[in-house]
Amino acid sequence: MFEVKSKSFKTELYRKSIHLSSLWMPFIILLANKNWNILLFFTLFVGNFIIEYMTFKKLPYVSIIFRKLFIKTLRYKEIDRISFVPSGSVFVLAAALIVSVCFTPKAGAAALTVMLIADTVAALVGKSIGKFHFNNGKTFEGTLAFFISSVLVILSFYPHITPLTVLITAVFAAATEFFEKNIGIDDNLMIPLVTGFILNLI
Repeated sequence: MFEVKSKSFKTELYRKSIHLSSLWMPFIILLANKNWNILLFFTLFVGNFIIEYMTFKKLPYVSIIFRKLFIKTLRYKEIDRISFVPSGSVFVLAAALIVSVCFTPKAGAAALTVMLIADTVAALVGKSIGKFHFNNGKTFEGTLAFFISSVLVILSFYPHITPLTVLITAVFAAATEFFEKNIGIDDNLMIPLVTGFILNLI
């Protein structure tokens, strides 16, 4: 049986399990009324943003409770921050809101699922078996895992589109994740936007 020995891998595993718990969002986008989805994600986004900002300002009780609940899911830049930096959950909710507004339900749900699943697979593969590292800290194995996962997710939503369309969409999604630092925008937001834009053209 595979034994997790790396502390950093265990931390990433915990983070990504929280990441995958957001898979309810694509189902809601697919099945629920669009206006209801927009109201839901807007409310969650604003509420999450306010709580995190209150935590940053170290307001009593809010800061303590938030850190106890989510300290394991936060990256270093989100914990010891001089200026306010929203956590990944804020960007996930922002992405869910934007894809609900801008794209068809199918494209929005597929784009969000690509981000949630492919990003998780890439991180876990890169942390566990990644050997070939790029200058930006990404691994070849993780990037390849992201691409393959993206292809499978897209095909699950669009089984009848052409292979070329699937490959182009997956390449752009993987490139968005790979060049996250160059783009300067959190990949939890950019991956769904780029993927959804392409899928929405179908």
